[in-house]
Amino acid sequence: MHKARTALVIGGGIAGPVTALALAEAGIRATVHEARPAPADGIGAMLTIAPNGLEALRIIGAHRAVEEVGHPVPSVALEDGRGGRLSRFDGFPGLPPTLAMRRADLFRALSDHAVARGVPLVHGSRLVGAERTPRGVTAFFADGSTAEADVLIGADGIRSTVRSLIDPGAPGPEYGGVLSFGGVVDEDPDSPVEPGVMHFGFGRVFLGHWRLPDGRVCWFAALPRTEPLTTAEVARVPAADWLARLRELYAGHVPGEALISRTRPEDLMATGPMERMPSVPHWYRGPMVLVGDAVHAPSSSSGQGASLAVESALELARCLRDLPVADAFAAYERLRRPRVEAVGRAAAATNRAKAGGGSGSAASTLPDPERMFGHLHRFRVDWETAVRA
Repeated sequence: MHKARTALVIGGGIAGPVTALALAEAGIRATVHEARPAPADGIGAMLTIAPNGLEALRIIGAHRAVEEVGHPVPSVALEDGRGGRLSRFDGFPGLPPTLAMRRADLFRALSDHAVARGVPLVHGSRLVGAERTPRGVTAFFADGSTAEADVLIGADGIRSTVRSLIDPGAPGPEYGGVLSFGGVVDEDPDSPVEPGVMHFGFGRVFLGHWRLPDGRVCWFAALPRTEPLTTAEVARVPAADWLARLRELYAGHVPGEALISRTRPEDLMATGPMERMPSVPHWYRGPMVLVGDAVHAPSSSSGQGASLAVESALELARCLRDLPVADAFAAYERLRRPRVEAVGRAAAATNRAKAGGGSGSAASTLPDPERMFGHLHRFRVDWETAVRA
C-alpha cells in the first residue's frame, strides 16, 4: 500500500486536533470532522496534562496554547483521610510541572490552535459509515455528505464509531465500579489549601483536591456503585440528591466532609461512570486506525489519559510519515500497545480500590516516585528518528 498523503480525522476533542497537527508536521493533509455542532463548552470537568504530554505538544508547537489555559500543580501530597500526611512528592527533577485545566478549555485551545495552523475543522459532521476504495477510504456522514482520503483515523472517544467499523465485535468501555463527581467551593479561611499541591486523601473513601488560581478549591470524589449508570442517567438525578449521598459517604473524611458540605448543587460536577478501555484486539483494519481514548482510554485514575492520547497522535503521524500505510499502522501499534495497556492495568487496580472503599495502604504505594512513575513522565516521542517496519 502507498504512503498516506491525506487523512480524515474523526473527533475534535483532544486526540483529533493533535493528530491533525502532527500529520501536518509529517507532510500529510488532514481534515477534522467533529459531531458536535459547535466548539466544546461545558464538557466534562477537570483534567491534567503530565510532563510527557506537554513535551509531545511541544514537538508540534501546541504547548503554549495549552499552557495558557492550564495552571501548574507541581506537587502531590498523599493523606490518610483523617487529616494526616503520608508523603509528599514535589515533581521530577528537570521536568515541567503537571498542568490542571477544564476539559472544555483544553478542547477549545487545541481546536483553535489547529484551525489557526490551517487545519480544516468541520463541526456537525457525525460519521455513520466508511467504505474502502482503491486509493483509500470514503467516509459517510449523518447529513448525507461524504469525504475521501488515504486514511481515516478514529479519534472519536471511548464510544468510538470508528472502532465498531474496524471491528464490529470490539469491546466497549469497562465500568470501574464508581461514579465520578467533582465540585468547586470557596476556600475556608480557617483551613487554607497550599497552592500548587494536588492532595489525595485515601482511607475508607477517596477524595482529591487542590487550590485553583482564583483561590477556590476544586475537589473530585468517587461514589462506589455496583450497577453502572450512563452519564445521561446520572445527569437526570438532581444535583442535590447526589450531594446528599456524597455527604453521607464522606462523613468523617478530612477534608472531604467539609468540602462537600460547602458545595452548592449548582457547583457540583457529575461526570458519570468511571470507565476505561480494556485491551482492544484490532487497532486498525485496511485504511482505518484508532488513536487516543477510542483505543486506550485508561480512566481518569491514571492521570495520563490526555497525555497518552497526545503521545499516540504523534507516534501515529511519525509512522505514517515514514512508512506505507499498512506498515505504518503495524509499527504504530507495536510502539504504543505495551505502554498504554500497562497504564490502563494500573488505573484499573486503582479503580477497584476506590470501588471497594480505598485504604491507607493504597496511598502508601508511592515510596519511590522516580522508580514507579519516572518512566511515564520522562517518556519522549522520538520524532526525529525514522520509523522502521
